[in-house]
Amino acid sequence: MAEELEPFAQLERQKLNLETAVIGWHDLQRFFAAGRVLQVAKTLDLIEVATQMALDNSPMWQQWLQLGLVRAVADCQAATWYRDNTLLWAVVVRPWVLVQRYE
Repeated sequence: MAEELEPFAQLERQKLNLETAVIGWHDLQRFFAAGRVLQVAKTLDLIEVATQMALDNSPMWQQWLQLGLVRAVADCQAATWYRDNTLLWAVVVRPWVLVQRYE
């Protein structure tokens, strides 16, 4: 089964990579207001995180959440990003929007 999943995981990763874009925080306001934006730490690969979410890899997700490497965007962070209209890398894995600071 793992051998069957690997090509699927690669295809999912490629698809998500093509769907990733740089976007200003102002354009993400309605998703933030709905509680649907997750911030991914710079130490993680945004596409890998999105891929693991799409594959429903719960153990990996639990680890990232417990370590604070993936978390909901805090109100104070959102306010700063709003003030500066910060640019972020973003990718959608419904119903979530995963973001990471663009530098």
